[in-house]
Amino acid sequence: MSSKLSGALISTLSAHIDLSKSRLETLAGLIICLVNARTVNLSHVAAQFSGTAQTSSSYRRLQRFFQYVRLDEDWLALAVIKLLNIQGPWILCLDRTNWKIGRRDVNILMLAVVTRRVRIPLMWTMLDKQGSSNSAERIALMQRYLDIFGSRSIRWFLADREFIGPEWIGFLLENKVLFAIRIKAKMYVTFDDGRTYLLKSLLRKRVMKAVLENRAGRFSTMPANAGTPLRFAAKRLKDGELLIIVTNANPGKALRIYKQRWFIECLFGDSKTRGLNMEDTRMTQLGKLSVLIAIITLAMVWAYACAKAAKGSRPIKRAKHGYLRKSWFRTGFDQLRNWIFLDPDKAAAIWTSLWPKHKTTLEFNRVV
Repeated sequence: MSSKLSGALISTLSAHIDLSKSRLETLAGLIICLVNARTVNLSHVAAQFSGTAQTSSSYRRLQRFFQYVRLDEDWLALAVIKLLNIQGPWILCLDRTNWKIGRRDVNILMLAVVTRRVRIPLMWTMLDKQGSSNSAERIALMQRYLDIFGSRSIRWFLADREFIGPEWIGFLLENKVLFAIRIKAKMYVTFDDGRTYLLKSLLRKRVMKAVLENRAGRFSTMPANAGTPLRFAAKRLKDGELLIIVTNANPGKALRIYKQRWFIECLFGDSKTRGLNMEDTRMTQLGKLSVLIAIITLAMVWAYACAKAAKGSRPIKRAKHGYLRKSWFRTGFDQLRNWIFLDPDKAAAIWTSLWPKHKTTLEFNRVV
């Protein structure tokens, strides 16, 4: 690990994060070494640390970092937007990722911003349980976003079938959030003529798909005065399954924009097997995991900046099957690893160019 590269990270982070010199050195080393090692497993990260200290000592140092450092959970959202210079309004995606560590469930409800090239976490909630989130948890996460950015910053809000419910939909309507959310075919809908239908039965005939788009209604579990009428759109996928969308906007447009919900699945792939192997962690405490996600996000921001530096506005080539040879993230991630090994000055310059020189609000706090 280049001392000059580490020094560049420390000097920029010190102006934005209230940590001691020792903790800043550890944080800088974490970001660089988890990119080098392509894993968040602390044993492998510790082996990447340079200097005279034994690997076991570096490992204990990393453990102490996660033990004593905590994160203000919302600081990174504004930082990510500024660092990557993502122009709003944005498309937001909500989804959940989970895995097991022994018998313990790691369950993360994540809100991400997605663009044609970038998919990056903004906010998240560590769910201390297994299974789906409830409406209260989704509303709390979305309210944190709205308190910082407001509803006008949202171009579209996209979510899968898990994220339904009358209270949740009512919250989005009340806050004037433009959304496209997939729903289940077995749901009952009451239309503006007062009739209630099971969506699956309504869509048995092909002609009813066009009729569905021209009708406004609500879920049968929602009150009649629930606000802006909901609209619906549907199509049959190649595997024969029905894709049904509920929206408070143009249903045809909502159906087309919903395709971009897949980007958050790509984000999970970038943070896992295609990138930093987030599931390799053995940490189960929620506070520690939240700090880890923040560090992963900083590494991803760095990778995206490297992709922009390496490719500029040039598109990534497509293979014969029509798909990109590499994602924008993987292009930057591979380039960043190459520069860390062979041209650390270049890697340092990219990192330094991201951060404003003036001091901003404190982001990390020590555990008392």
